[in-house]
Amino acid sequence: MQKLSTLPTAQPSVHLPQAEDFLLWPPCIQSYGYRIVDQLFATRTINKGTSPKPFPRGTEIDISYEIGDDTRNLNRFMDINNVAGLLVIHRGEIVMERYGLGLQPQDRWSTMSTVKSMTAMLVGAAIQDGSISSIDDQVSRYIPELKNCPYDVVTIRHLLTMSSGIAWVEDYADKHSDVNRYSKSLADKVPGGVLQLLRTCPRAHAPGTVWHYNTGDTYLLGAVLSAATNRTLADYMSERIWQPCGMEFNGFYTLESEEGQEIGGSRAGMTLRDMGRFAQFVIDGGIVEGNRILPESWVDQAAEPAFYIPEDQLASHRSALGLRSYGYSWWLRDDGAMLAMGHSGQRIFIDRTAKLVVIQLAVYPEPRYVSEYEPDRDKELNALIAAVSDRMDIGHAR
Repeated sequence: MQKLSTLPTAQPSVHLPQAEDFLLWPPCIQSYGYRIVDQLFATRTINKGTSPKPFPRGTEIDISYEIGDDTRNLNRFMDINNVAGLLVIHRGEIVMERYGLGLQPQDRWSTMSTVKSMTAMLVGAAIQDGSISSIDDQVSRYIPELKNCPYDVVTIRHLLTMSSGIAWVEDYADKHSDVNRYSKSLADKVPGGVLQLLRTCPRAHAPGTVWHYNTGDTYLLGAVLSAATNRTLADYMSERIWQPCGMEFNGFYTLESEEGQEIGGSRAGMTLRDMGRFAQFVIDGGIVEGNRILPESWVDQAAEPAFYIPEDQLASHRSALGLRSYGYSWWLRDDGAMLAMGHSGQRIFIDRTAKLVVIQLAVYPEPRYVSEYEPDRDKELNALIAAVSDRMDIGHAR
């Protein structure tokens, strides 16, 4: 008698990208993977309220811009810049909203490091409600595990301004760099893994003396907020900003492990319009329907240069956008504009004087996939922003 097989029958399954290679993916995986971050990492929901607020809409604008002798329209811009989402808000109204690469209005795209700037705004909320007494508090006051390591004497101000003085290699192309070791710990969902990595980082400079970009610093900023408010970072964001601003969709923070600490500095997930609502919150000075959520001068302080960016860290994409200095986790231009900058083309531009927001969600190829024919994408974006400023009759157009 023939023995019946006990092997399982073939069933359909879905292959997901390798999470630990998040910062190394080729473009074909980026455009898919940035929409499904919550399937690759542990996450916690930023809950929207029960009554999302409609976003006012103005007259749609049509834009063209000049690059050299070439005039390019919006469709050409989206193709050149590999754009998944483009949003323009002027005086509180949406005047342009475009999607590409399969992104839909309800899809949550990876914020990359633009969430650093958002988490920094939450520090202001914690000061406003009394949870944090001063940004000059040492972080070890809130995170005792940092005692007796180089982070012991680092303050909240140092974390906000990327001046912790800690040695850290933010090289996305090097799989063994600090930022990729951090990324692997997230992919492996190691409880306490990021904090342990940060404890082992040596000191390179006295805190507060040298600017050096460090994603680990903003992880600690989120951990300080959780400890100070006795809330998860996602719940605090929901209570203080997400629900009051009437966000349309739930967002999420990535976690360092299942049910662990949120990652305050990278790879959160949000929809394009809700990023726009956050930008409008900044333009409004942290006031929602007459209720002050941020201290009166907090946005002004965030937009004040704390450090000028050293020449050796003034990468071409930063130069192309006119970035010269750094405030409270916001990149700053000499003309007063603020930018939240994220890996691989995520950009939130805010001109508070002109009440103008331009948000781009995109896929810029990782260094090993860049060819000699690649365009200067941030030069393209800067030209588009200038064209939008001109179109809206903004007096100090770039």
